[in-house]
Amino acid sequence: MRFFCLTKTNRAVLLSLGMSLGISAQAAISETTAMPATSTQASVQTSSAQTSSAQTNSARLSTTGSSDGIIALVNDNVILKSDLIDAINQTQARARAAGTPIANSPQLQSEVLNALILRELQLSLVNRVGIKPDDAAINQRLAQIAQAEGVTSIAALQQRLDASQAGSYAALRAQLIEDAAIQALQTRQVNNRVRISEQDIDAFLASPEAKRLNQSEYQTIHVRIPYIDDYSRLSQAQRDEALKVAQALRTRLLVPNADIDTAIQEVQGDYPIPLQGGDMGFHKAASLPTELSSEITKLEVGAVSDPLVTPEGIDIIKLASKKSGDKVMVPQWRTSHILVKVDELQTDALAEQKINDLYEQLRAGADFSALASTYSDDPGSAGRGGDLDWVSESDTVGPFEAAMKNTEVGDYSLPFKTQFGWHILKVEDTRNYDASDEYRRSMARQTLYQRLSPQAREDWLQELRASSYIQVIE
Repeated sequence: MRFFCLTKTNRAVLLSLGMSLGISAQAAISETTAMPATSTQASVQTSSAQTSSAQTNSARLSTTGSSDGIIALVNDNVILKSDLIDAINQTQARARAAGTPIANSPQLQSEVLNALILRELQLSLVNRVGIKPDDAAINQRLAQIAQAEGVTSIAALQQRLDASQAGSYAALRAQLIEDAAIQALQTRQVNNRVRISEQDIDAFLASPEAKRLNQSEYQTIHVRIPYIDDYSRLSQAQRDEALKVAQALRTRLLVPNADIDTAIQEVQGDYPIPLQGGDMGFHKAASLPTELSSEITKLEVGAVSDPLVTPEGIDIIKLASKKSGDKVMVPQWRTSHILVKVDELQTDALAEQKINDLYEQLRAGADFSALASTYSDDPGSAGRGGDLDWVSESDTVGPFEAAMKNTEVGDYSLPFKTQFGWHILKVEDTRNYDASDEYRRSMARQTLYQRLSPQAREDWLQELRASSYIQVIE
């Protein structure tokens, strides 16, 4: 069974998948498949008459007095009425938990049904292309959920869930696998569509926005005054009330060394929604949303922004401190290696025996470069005597990096194994390298990708819908 959560942001409806298994909504809700309702509403390929009839029929959906049946055909798969009812119930439950209850309306039912259809299309494609998420990533997510629930291990989480309802843990794990597979599918499709040239990066770096890519770290105090209701439904008096609270808070934060908790308590007064935020610690501008970083980088230490009106609330930001750092210095190792692969032609035992034989030759005084040229199975480096050039942290897999860091300059490692086979590595030299320019270009590329990827994903999803058979059953 698939469950959905629906909340409103800027008049758009975000649909994300989670499980209702006695664990917290925040831990259980997947973050990988949120899509605006404005796009999903366009997904059902049917005539206007069919759509009208389907919405009229969906208005009668309830958990009582109805029999199950097929409500939509999606290529070779079906969506049952019970699936839709469960998804609507779960959506409403999560909305109530978030303090924004949603009525069971034809619009809600249409949006949830379209989200179910969208998910079914993506899961079908996942199965066709054979995407299989990494078990380690799934276990890491389960460990995060366990921690959020106050249990010490995945096994303890499984025990708790299954004690509440048999099979709940297996259902949660299956849900996380589906979510991760959809995320991987979306990433693959978006990467194929987003093209960022070196000229694009040069143009971005020449823009004022590029200032946020500097290495300075900012300690900010960030407080949000939430609105009483959705912004579009606020009266002028309610907007003025929120702005009055924001201005009062700004005045208090302008005082040198003002205590943030005291300032919040003083201005909270009778305002019905608790103020959110506080001291956010140090962070780089590039790690923040663009609209916030552009404000923070303008501030002098001790200054407070004017109230920033957003659809979710009014933000007040104070720059408490700043650490300058225009250079990015990274440690590097000049490394060579010998690789003996493990594959269908060479078993692990045979590869281990070969690498041990090579290690004994090194101990007897053999030349590392000569052995790498003759015996290494890495075609990219064997012709250079095993030379990998300068290697930075995170450039290689974990076991290789660990061996590299634990090997003295001029020495070679013990044989060790990675997913590629058996290795011996040698460290020729080390240095601290100024990677500031590479960092800025990488962050510029990432910023441009984040700007372009939502539309690329939307275009792909619309093409996926257009090329699929979808029928809503009256």
